[in-house]
Order: sequence, then structure tokens, then C-alpha cells
Amino acid sequence: MGFFKDFKDDFSQAVNELMPGEDNLESGTNEDDLVVNTLEGEVDVESELSKLDGLLEQVTKQEAEKAAAAKKAAAAAKAAQAAKMEERPVAEPVAAVNTENVINAIQEEKKMADTMTTPVTPATTTAAPVMQNEEISDETSVITEGTVIKGDIVSNGSLDVRGQVDGNVGCNGKLVVTGVVNGNSNASEVFADAAKIEGEVVSTGTVKIGLGSVIIGNVTSTSAVIAGAIKGDIDVQGPVVVDTSAVVMGNIKSRSVQINNGAVIEGFCSQCYSDVDVQSLFDSKKGM
Repeated sequence: MGFFKDFKDDFSQAVNELMPGEDNLESGTNEDDLVVNTLEGEVDVESELSKLDGLLEQVTKQEAEKAAAAKKAAAAAKAAQAAKMEERPVAEPVAAVNTENVINAIQEEKKMADTMTTPVTPATTTAAPVMQNEEISDETSVITEGTVIKGDIVSNGSLDVRGQVDGNVGCNGKLVVTGVVNGNSNASEVFADAAKIEGEVVSTGTVKIGLGSVIIGNVTSTSAVIAGAIKGDIDVQGPVVVDTSAVVMGNIKSRSVQINNGAVIEGFCSQCYSDVDVQSLFDSKKGM
């Protein structure tokens, strides 16, 4: 407001200086005192002042409107914030946690778990049972390479173990092992090819230990062909063939034994299941 008033006064003074009175024009006789009017026409001072008054009123009105709008917006924002605070639910006070009670509860749960836990008994060395009363199935179950099974396996058919089994294996059909078996094996036929078996091998038929296979355990069957390595006793009711690449660290009991050139046997070899009564032969020699 003060700025426009000062501007109005300055403008009026400037107009008065540009338009001097008649007395001053008439009394000026020297050329230096001559005032030249450079304006094209006469200036209506009253009209110019009225324009300034109108401009001043317009600016004042705009400022008042802006102030009212700002005040209204601030009031609306304050009302909205108050309404939002009223809608927000009041949080319930959190109960203080008793650390000692929590620790005691954890200890009690641990004691109950210890008392309810039953001790794990070690696995027995008996072979997995075979379904004797069931007919042999033509199906073959395959333990694929890269698969590890922890536990015993029983099958009415045949088994092909290419992965690893940590447990006893029993089947009514043929057991083919090209992977690892850490447990006893029981099947109608057993064939190991580049396999590793740590446990007893029992078969009602033939046992074939291929080249590159390692058996750590006793072998019991009706016939056997050995081309791999066995660390354990061999008990075979029928014939045993020990191939050139075979290594046997244990006793061999069989009906007949064929040992090929190059085989290594460290143990006692007995043909106790043969039809020949060796002891009677020597007794008859004594009576002669």
C-alpha cells in the first residue's frame, strides 16, 4: 500500500515539473530560463491519477483474495489432518516382556523334548528280508545314478542300483549293482560290475563279481564267478571260478574251484562240498 502511494506522489511531482505555471513562462526572459514542452499534447493529470487509483484498488483486491484463499487452504488442510488423526486407531500398549519367563519356558520345552526323544539303535548287519511267499515280479526298480537312499530296500522284482544305497537290499529277482551299496545284499542272483559293496552278499543262485568291483564282506551262493576283488570268506555250494584279474583275501569253501593264471588268493581253499570223501581215502591207506 505504501509503495503505490509513494509512486503516485512521485508521478504527480514529475508531471508538475514538466508542466510549469504560466507565470513562470511569462517572466522568463533569458534563453536559459526557457522551458520547452516536448510532449505531443497536454497531459490530463486527473485522468492519470484516477488510473493509478484504479490500479491500486485492483492490486489490493487481488492481494486480499490471495490471502483469503491461502487462509482457506490452510484451514482445509488442518481439518483434513485432524480427521485423519481421529480415524487412526489408537495402538494398544505393548505388554512388557518378561525375559526370565521366556528363558524358563524354552528350558522346559527343551527338557520335554529330551525326555521324549528315543535313542536310535544302530542298524543290524542282517540282510534285508526277501519276500519268499511272493512270486517274482518281472518289474525292475532302478536307483538312478546320483540318487542316494538312506534305508533298507525290499522288492518283489529285480533291482538295478546305479546310485548309492546306505542300507540293506533284498529282492526276489536279480540284483545288479553298478553303484555303491553300504549294507547287506540278498537276492536270487547278484551281479556287480565296477561296483562297491560293503556288506555280506547272499544269493540263492549265482554271484558274479565283475572287473573293477570291490566287495568287503562274505559271499554266500550256489555258484560264483569272480573277476574283481573280495575281502572276505567265500562259501559256495557249487563251483567257483577265480578269473585272471581276481584278488581274494579270505578262505574259499566250494564244491570245485577253477583258478586261472594270474589270480591272487590269500587264504585257505577247501572243496568240502565235493562228492569225494577225502578223509576216507587216507583212512583206507592206513589199513593196507
